[in-house]
Amino acid sequence: MSNPENKKFHVDTKITQLGRNVDEQCGFVNMPVYRGSTVVFNSVESLKNNDARFIYGTLGTPTIHSLESAWSELSGAAGTVMSPSGLGAIALALMTTLKSGDHLLMPDSVYRPTREFCAVFLNKFGVEVSYYDPLLGEGISGLLRENTSTIFLESPGSQSFEIQDVPAITRIARARGIKTIIDNTWATPLFFRAHDHGCDLSVEAGTKYLSGHSDLLMGLISANAETWPALRQTYDCMAMLPGAEDCFLALRGLRTLHIRLKEAEKRGLEMANWLTRQPEVAKILHPAFPECPGHEIWKRDFTGSTGLFSVVLKPGHHQTSLAAMLDSLEIFGMGYSWGGFESLIIPFDCSTYRTATTWNPGGLTIRLQIGLEDIDDLKRDLRQGLDKLHG
Repeated sequence: MSNPENKKFHVDTKITQLGRNVDEQCGFVNMPVYRGSTVVFNSVESLKNNDARFIYGTLGTPTIHSLESAWSELSGAAGTVMSPSGLGAIALALMTTLKSGDHLLMPDSVYRPTREFCAVFLNKFGVEVSYYDPLLGEGISGLLRENTSTIFLESPGSQSFEIQDVPAITRIARARGIKTIIDNTWATPLFFRAHDHGCDLSVEAGTKYLSGHSDLLMGLISANAETWPALRQTYDCMAMLPGAEDCFLALRGLRTLHIRLKEAEKRGLEMANWLTRQPEVAKILHPAFPECPGHEIWKRDFTGSTGLFSVVLKPGHHQTSLAAMLDSLEIFGMGYSWGGFESLIIPFDCSTYRTATTWNPGGLTIRLQIGLEDIDDLKRDLRQGLDKLHG
């Protein structure tokens, strides 16, 4: 059986086949784990020319290449590199497109560690960062400067779930020779094809849905043909790669990714709809819901939704009663990651660090990740928790 990367299979078939070739794996179904740093050359001439398929561990192994090629095919990209975390992938992408003296546009709804990377690292190296309203769309043209080299996008926004008009922004950026980077972790390439919508670089925290089991840290960055040489050069300079076992686990997670995403979508929508009927809930921040900012753009550009969304509680509840609610939950754990098999919940407040927009949802806010537990058990757990809001 050969690798079907260029064949027109449906995604459910492709995802089981990409990144493996049993003819090269001695008939075994899965790519084995290649661990190692040193690669031995068979001649002086080969050593001088570096003409072996693999020349050193930091530049790739068969395990790493299998994951890279699979993700590139899934993303519609010219190439992919990886890092040991999602934030590492964001850093690698930004270092690919930025230099000292450049101006970067960053959405105000961005993942907070990305904001911190800008404030601490990029500021130190002379990159100026401006934050913009994620709902700006074509209006972003008014924020461009002569030295604007990069526009960063995250759609939906972290915690607050604004959907950005990615095609409008990338169209303006391309006309000005500006690079675009998107954090596409929530949707993955299965529900949003970032490169098809004009993004030069697409970042994914493989820690989340690709892993699926909360036991892996990984970031992936895919690039279109124009940006791929620069990304690969930056990656080779940094040698920032994940371990062999992590790549193996990511390849294993890839095989069930589409099935798990569809189940996450189903469960997420059921729980979100149930929450709309609870008297303590003011609104749901879920891209598939009309009240979510950018909902119409989501309907136009996305092919699905996943199991992560936020809830705005009605006014009148306080932090102490919210803490009582959260502490009473038996199934939902409190943790910052998501995309695994377990349900999670966290309280959040964006108002303290936003600079381009004002975060005033009208009530306390919580973010939920819907896992694979029995859906009725999850409802009962949340219902008894919501009861605690009343003291």
